[in-house]
Amino acid sequence: MKQTLTILLFVNSFFCDAQQAAITPIAKKITRFPFTMLTGGTIIIKAQLDNFSDTLNFVFDTGSGGISLDSSTVDYLKISKTKTDKTIRGIAGVRTLDFVFKHSLKLPNLIVDNLDFHINNYDILTSAYGIKIDGVIGYSFLNKYIVKVNYDDNWIEIYSPGNIKYPRTGYTLHPRFTALPVVYTAIADNTKTIGSFIFDTGAGLNMLLNEDYVADSSLFIKKKKLFTTQAEGIGGKKIMTTTVVKKIAVGPYKFRSVPVYVFKDNYNVTNYPQMGGVIGNDILRRFNLIINYPNQEIHIKPNTHFFDEFDYSYTGLGLYQVNGQIQVEDIVDNSPAAKCGFKIGDIVFAVDNNFTHSMQAYKQALQNAGSSIKVMVLRDNQPVVLELEIQHLMR
Repeated sequence: MKQTLTILLFVNSFFCDAQQAAITPIAKKITRFPFTMLTGGTIIIKAQLDNFSDTLNFVFDTGSGGISLDSSTVDYLKISKTKTDKTIRGIAGVRTLDFVFKHSLKLPNLIVDNLDFHINNYDILTSAYGIKIDGVIGYSFLNKYIVKVNYDDNWIEIYSPGNIKYPRTGYTLHPRFTALPVVYTAIADNTKTIGSFIFDTGAGLNMLLNEDYVADSSLFIKKKKLFTTQAEGIGGKKIMTTTVVKKIAVGPYKFRSVPVYVFKDNYNVTNYPQMGGVIGNDILRRFNLIINYPNQEIHIKPNTHFFDEFDYSYTGLGLYQVNGQIQVEDIVDNSPAAKCGFKIGDIVFAVDNNFTHSMQAYKQALQNAGSSIKVMVLRDNQPVVLELEIQHLMR
């Protein structure tokens, strides 16, 4: 029906001398480049700023209302900052922003000029991911282009705004757009609810639910088992809980037994009751995406990751990269990590005979829910071997 309507409008334009109908141009491919995906599905894009030769790491984030640079990156590049009275809200705090104005972002075969970057401190994300996070690419970039994200082969294609042909299979979402795309999502556990959630490729999780939304919808039974854990975001670390819900539906596509996080929204990030939380990239990576901000559409098509098993692991262990070493900085009380004897300050030297000192490799090993693994740490310069029982959220 949509194709027929388009043809009719096109034909009519040839016969309207007095009123020429505007013809939307065809979207043209501008560039294609690879990306790296971290645990949880977070996308890292490499780009350059202005004429600086250094290649920077940016998080590709539909959950960001602008575009940003890390404060230490700005200092390193000696870029002049401007103080403003604008603020940004995150799950762990509110910050007043400095800006750097009228700079260029350089991607392969694409230069985007006149971008205003707000400045944030991404030290906590750098420590959590184990790689330097130099910035976040969000709305200020995405509203200019159509972006295809292919999680099968880890590449991104950028198109000019215009008519674009979506795949015959898949489903087109019609988000509510402000600076962030907001989609309706169905969740079923004790009850079935339909809420509005931020479509957030920058969130390395399945779903993040506002505690008030959970309570008001009676989503969980009163004795639902919740595990205390911690996440990182703007403003720092945030204590929250995790559990498993019976079903989540994105458009017509359903997922069963999905791990989710529940948080107390002290800084009103979700503007509840307008939004109930966030749908993150550990679900979204199971689709190939066409993100069309100019036309306010997002097309999703199941890919080879659609049936990947979810991460049901729970350890209560907070690992961060500090001065080049992977260190234990947080241990949840009564968690598997606490019970097996981890101590704050332990330096992780190996996980199951993996001595790579790679944060991503160690986090991958710690996702083997229901298993027992050996972790070698250095404590007071002495090696200690701990046997960690990784708890399964559904057992």
